[in-house]
Amino acid sequence: MKLNTIKAGAQKGFTLIELMITVAIVGILAAVALPAYQDYTIRAQVSEGFTLAEGAKTAVSEYFANAGSLPADNTAANYAGATGKYTTGVAVANGAITATYGGAVNTKIAGGTITLTPTADASGTLIWACSYDGSKVVQKYVPSSCK
Repeated sequence: MKLNTIKAGAQKGFTLIELMITVAIVGILAAVALPAYQDYTIRAQVSEGFTLAEGAKTAVSEYFANAGSLPADNTAANYAGATGKYTTGVAVANGAITATYGGAVNTKIAGGTITLTPTADASGTLIWACSYDGSKVVQKYVPSSCK
C-alpha cells in the first residue's frame, strides 16, 4: 500500500505578523531620527549667524584699535551689514553685534537672535561674550563656544 503524501508548498512572502513587526520597527526608528535631524538642521542654520557675525567682529575690532572706543552702529564701524539664507541681518549697536534669524529658517528659531558683546581687558584686547535670546534660539542650538 502506497501512501500519497501531499507536500506543503514552500512558504513565499511574509506573514502578516512579520510585516506588522517591520512597520513598527521602521516607525520607532523614524520617531527617533526625525527630531534629531531637525535639531541638526537648526544648529546648522544658527551657525550661519555666527559666521556672518565674524565680519562685524573684524570691523568692530578695527574700530576699537583705531579709536579706542566701541562703534555706535554699522556706519561708525564701517560695516555694511550682512544677510544670508537664514539670517535676515547682522547689526552693530554700541559695539554689540546682533544677528537676527528669518527667511528660509526653521520656524522654531524665526525671529530669534544671537548677540556678541565685546569687553576690553586691561591690555586693550577685546574679549567677546556670546548670548542668545533663550526663547527662540536656545542652548541646544548654539555652538559649544557660546554655551
